[in-house]
Amino acid sequence: MSAFQWKLAGRCHKFGHDIPHPGPVIPKHLIAGRYMDPKDLVPHLFSELRPGFPDKCKPGDIIVTGRNFGMGPKMNGYIAMQALGLGLMTETMPFLAYRAALGVGLRVLDTCPGILNLVEDGDEIECDFSTGAFANRTRKIQKTFDPIPEALRELVSLGGTSGFLRQWWEANRPRETAAARA
Repeated sequence: MSAFQWKLAGRCHKFGHDIPHPGPVIPKHLIAGRYMDPKDLVPHLFSELRPGFPDKCKPGDIIVTGRNFGMGPKMNGYIAMQALGLGLMTETMPFLAYRAALGVGLRVLDTCPGILNLVEDGDEIECDFSTGAFANRTRKIQKTFDPIPEALRELVSLGGTSGFLRQWWEANRPRETAAARA
């Protein structure tokens, strides 16, 4: 787990409250078509809210949102965020959305009360998702939020459910023995 970076530092991309996953986060036709490859999803991330968004962000940037972000248990947008190396901090998000985000290995803090009052779009911010330590370097504000629970950190650091299962299979798959080959 040492190569995984829990601390992200970059620009803030601020969004408001009540943003559903289908549409504003990722177009509905990509969800309905079951597109899961980041190369298909990344160009469309937030295209309804901010056309060209993927060209305006870089790895380490953090998306900051209000209440009820990502309503709908879809993971397509989280796949795109993770592929871009972004983090996500929300005031709240539904449990199924949180589960989907963690399931693709996205660094996400889902309970950051008042976070929208601490940032503006473009601020230089950083967050350590393993401790919950947050800093807005532009406004010289520091705060601590609830971190990703310790029980879920290995899942996220391995890249989500697929990475976790891949590691489990490598550690637990039956090994062919000389007797079995004979």
